[in-house]
Amino acid sequence: MTLVNMGFLGLVARIMGRVSTFRSYQFVLLLAATLAVIAFYYFGSERHNFSSTTKRIRQTQANTNRNDADLTVDTRISHLPASEEQRGEELIVGEESDVFRSRKGSAEAGSQHYHALMMFTKVDRSRSLQDKFRVALLSMVKRAHFLEGEVLVLHFVSDQASQELGQRMLQEFLQDAPFKYEIIFHDVVELTQKLFPIVEAMQKHFSAGSGAYYSDSIFFLSVAMHHIMPESLTRIVQLDLDLKYKTNIRDLFQEFDKFPPGAVIGITREMQPVYRHTFWQYRKENPKTRVGEPPPEGLPGFNSGVMLLDLSAMRASTLYNQLLKPSNVAKLADQYRFRGHLGDQDFFTMIGMEHPELFYSLACGWNRQLCTWWRDHGYGDVFQLYYGCDGPIYIYHGNCNSPIPDD
Repeated sequence: MTLVNMGFLGLVARIMGRVSTFRSYQFVLLLAATLAVIAFYYFGSERHNFSSTTKRIRQTQANTNRNDADLTVDTRISHLPASEEQRGEELIVGEESDVFRSRKGSAEAGSQHYHALMMFTKVDRSRSLQDKFRVALLSMVKRAHFLEGEVLVLHFVSDQASQELGQRMLQEFLQDAPFKYEIIFHDVVELTQKLFPIVEAMQKHFSAGSGAYYSDSIFFLSVAMHHIMPESLTRIVQLDLDLKYKTNIRDLFQEFDKFPPGAVIGITREMQPVYRHTFWQYRKENPKTRVGEPPPEGLPGFNSGVMLLDLSAMRASTLYNQLLKPSNVAKLADQYRFRGHLGDQDFFTMIGMEHPELFYSLACGWNRQLCTWWRDHGYGDVFQLYYGCDGPIYIYHGNCNSPIPDD
């Protein structure tokens, strides 16, 4: 017999010894209280300890003390395949892996989903990335507006530690969101495993260093996303973290409808003489080329901070998929004497020199880049020819840690 039970029986004996001094109704009350204590200790000692019982009580209180909560919000993170959730929604992520989801509002059958993806790796280790994410999400939520029956689906490619941080941050940032949303975290390791066989050959041309490192594959996600996402996902916008939104993000998705025939990607031009520098050898051998020249007549290359990926068009384009083949990548890299280090941005820039018809040119205001690094590193005389951007600003891009103007 345990010490707890022995102590308890002694307590019962002392209580019963004093029963004679009580009136009948007092005895009944005392007996009821005694039996309640017995039940607590007996059943608790059989299955649970005191701390686990207390934990359950606190969890119950936490779940019920939500007087100011929006009851339409489901903040749980589901680790179930979509088929088991029984919420009437399409499968949005991988076909064989589980997904992590969080929702506000219930998506009805026939709802229109707007998909946006951000890279969210190693954010837990960087205060700078956390601050940029805060600016991006709060400015997006502040100005976003969607119609009835529309859902914004935010995808994050993340490691486990960053995901845990991201879930906490998003709960804060989205608590006042005036629209329905869904959050999905993709495991960076799983995506890298799928990407590496597709992009391994091109990495040596567009990555820092001399080899095709496995971990670098994720920087080519946009290049091959049409191969690794399910066919039910037809359009997605890929966004950097260092952005600040000045308009309704829904308007960005309307740019898909402006794609000309044959275009598969919407992207903004590079606003620094980056590719004037990168294509230096080709430009030296071809002095009359437009490659690397500033707009409007030149081909300054692309910046991948904001991209519209028409996944259906990418899947259907014979030309685009041929350009992914290692032999064709090597051929173009050799033709243009190209050696880059900016991942997908370099690949899109290189094939855009040869096949501009694959790209829809987003107005510069959709990705108003603020970096001025090249102005102070040898290109001050021509810098403004690239950097200028007339027209309204919809999204600021604080690339190379550039400060973003206040509202």
